[in-house]
Amino acid sequence: MSLAAFIAAVLLCLMAAISPGPAVLMAARIGLTEGWRTGVALAIGIGAGAVIWAAAALFGLALLFDYAPVLLTALKFGGAGFLIWMAYKMWRGADEPIAETTMPATPRSPLGGFRLGLVTQLANPKPAVFFGAVFIGTVPTNTPGLVLAALLLCIFLGETLWNALVARLFSLEKTRLIYINLKHVIDRTFGGLLALLGVKIAAT
Repeated sequence: MSLAAFIAAVLLCLMAAISPGPAVLMAARIGLTEGWRTGVALAIGIGAGAVIWAAAALFGLALLFDYAPVLLTALKFGGAGFLIWMAYKMWRGADEPIAETTMPATPRSPLGGFRLGLVTQLANPKPAVFFGAVFIGTVPTNTPGLVLAALLLCIFLGETLWNALVARLFSLEKTRLIYINLKHVIDRTFGGLLALLGVKIAAT
């Protein structure tokens, strides 16, 4: 694998990470409501989930879906159900007041944030399709294992750093003050967008 091809693959994965989706939306939500520390843990979980999908693609994920398309269908509907359930929780709690402190009194633990990020990424068919159909086409079959490991590391760093940045931007005090004043609108907006993403995933 040439250096140019390696850089192209990394940039392609970074573009996919930046594109709006459930992971970015969840990073923004957690940054707003639970702060940057939990947002970083979430971002690490999202990065780990991306690595799992990428590694699965390198080891034949696309072939598995071609052989058993019902697995992709189950993944799509399971992921859509998870996103819609998260959207329902956000919508239902939209009118609950939040204390006007710097951060919530009881943010989830780093492990809880990591777990939420990992589940959000693994429940989303978008990276499964991207890594299984687009990414895999940029990696030659004779690529050395060390190069593949470096590629997976770059994918992890790209996903993690981007979503940590999103969480950081939404954890700033000015952003939080806006959230306190418009919580019911913002929560319902986040919930509505997650629900729409879930419906879109199930329908495509």
